[in-house]
Amino acid sequence: MREPLQVLVLEDEWPARNYLVQLIEQSGLGHVLAAVPSPALASEALAAAPAPIDVAFVDIHLAGERDPSHAGLTWIESLAASSGGPTPPLRIVLTTASSEHAMRAFELGVVDYLLKPFTAGRVRTSLERLVASGSRLGPRSSPAPTRIAARSGRAVVFLQREEAFAFEAEGRLCFVHTAQGRLDVDLSLTSLEAVLGGAYVRVHRNWLVSVSHVRAMERESGDFVLLVGPAQPPLRVQVAKDRAAAVRDRLLTSAVGLRRDQS
Repeated sequence: MREPLQVLVLEDEWPARNYLVQLIEQSGLGHVLAAVPSPALASEALAAAPAPIDVAFVDIHLAGERDPSHAGLTWIESLAASSGGPTPPLRIVLTTASSEHAMRAFELGVVDYLLKPFTAGRVRTSLERLVASGSRLGPRSSPAPTRIAARSGRAVVFLQREEAFAFEAEGRLCFVHTAQGRLDVDLSLTSLEAVLGGAYVRVHRNWLVSVSHVRAMERESGDFVLLVGPAQPPLRVQVAKDRAAAVRDRLLTSAVGLRRDQS
């Protein structure tokens, strides 16, 4: 079975970034190692990625940069310059609302355009073309385990799955709870749930919790609360009423000692 392409997403708009990550992951053809809003963070993620990145999906217009109208192209040019060649050392797919920069993109070796708004079919087609063109930069003896990229100030921190107790959404921000404290992540809970799979359970619209780090499930004034993580006191996570039965079943599935139908 072919390994998925290792992907970097550079997109400054939070909704577009997370939707693109979901479409890439759901295609089964790509795995997002990092999704970031700025060229500086993209360069850091590229340098520190736990596996070689095959392709970057890059937005042309990036708010907050010196020249936002073509900041994505400027970053691609910097990659090419640092590699000593006319094109960057990885495949590039531009994500943009127009094709006005097509000529310069062609000169830089950009392999595809994704026009906004994204669609599942168009993202899949782009990935299929990359796979068919042999875009993998080198052989891998085995697929790299998924690690979690988070931010602590200006530093990019890479965590093993078992280091992440839970993910919390707060407004438009998202955080991961670890022994190092609460760190920033750029993906939505929905995107993280798609990437991380069954090791985590969505217990509330604002919480995604590691099954292996749940220490207890308690009733509190008619509601269920999970005690999560090794800290003292543990993290207390409320379970949504409409998810309580499914969460309890999921926790009991990975445990022995009690009947699943026991109240």
